[in-house]
Amino acid sequence: MPVFKKKRDRYQIQPPMTSLIDIVFLLLIYFMLTTNFIVEEGINIKLPNAKASAPQVKQEITIYIDKRGTIYMMEKEIPLDMLYAQIKEMIGGATDRLVVVKADKTIVLNKAVRVMDIAKAAGASRLCLATEKGL
Repeated sequence: MPVFKKKRDRYQIQPPMTSLIDIVFLLLIYFMLTTNFIVEEGINIKLPNAKASAPQVKQEITIYIDKRGTIYMMEKEIPLDMLYAQIKEMIGGATDRLVVVKADKTIVLNKAVRVMDIAKAAGASRLCLATEKGL
């Protein structure tokens, strides 16, 4: 009875999976950090520039004023005389709701101030005029 040596499996070359997984996760993190997740609303306005502007993380109620002076809330056109009732309804009983006014930089300042006065009269204790960070 001949005895045959048992053949050993040859070692197969395997790439280091740990390093590849690390590289994939680093690429994933890189693309997540560099991708812009901000979705702009449908109303086209150009905000004025300010050097000391800070981004608002939580925007509660946003009012838009385009370059023609038309006022929008929730992407719907709203007349100035209906603005008070609409803001009062959206604020409800909460006095700490933030009202952000995004006005085009070409409009007359009086229009933006009038909208802010109406929001203040409707019960908004926190008002903000949106700007873009300038040079």
